[in-house]
Amino acid sequence: MHFPSSSPSHPPPLARPLAAPDQGDTRPPPVADLDGQDDLYADLTGVRVLVVDDEVDARELFAMVLESCGARVTIAASAAEAFAALQRERPQVLVSDIGMPGEDGHSLIRRVRALPAAAGGATPAVAVTAFTGAEHRARALAAGFDLHVAKPFEPAALVAVVRRLAP
Repeated sequence: MHFPSSSPSHPPPLARPLAAPDQGDTRPPPVADLDGQDDLYADLTGVRVLVVDDEVDARELFAMVLESCGARVTIAASAAEAFAALQRERPQVLVSDIGMPGEDGHSLIRRVRALPAAAGGATPAVAVTAFTGAEHRARALAAGFDLHVAKPFEPAALVAVVRRLAP
């Protein structure tokens, strides 16, 4: 499956690092700084990704994009389902919506981060959310997400973020 890439004048939404690079940050750079921009639909063969979103259309879109690049995707419709799946399947990357009824993405990532690393507590995680303001981004990062990506997202940006976070 082929997805159109963003034009140079309209780059994809950016994932933000937790700290500025000049502060000795060793985390991946934002999507716009990734090498190989022509190869954003990189091979994700075998990368285990857990996607959680309460909206079925969003889950299906995430899965379609990631699976088209070879990722093994598990989907969850709620934070509770995602937490159970994370402990059972040990994904390499967690992709989560923030605004979900009941337990939201912030609560989910705090529960994940409370786990020992060997039980999934150190799983790289990206918040993909319509809450895009600076305060929302800061709150997602403070809760424990590694990156924050705006919805609607560019498929290339999602693939690039998963590629960079996957061990």
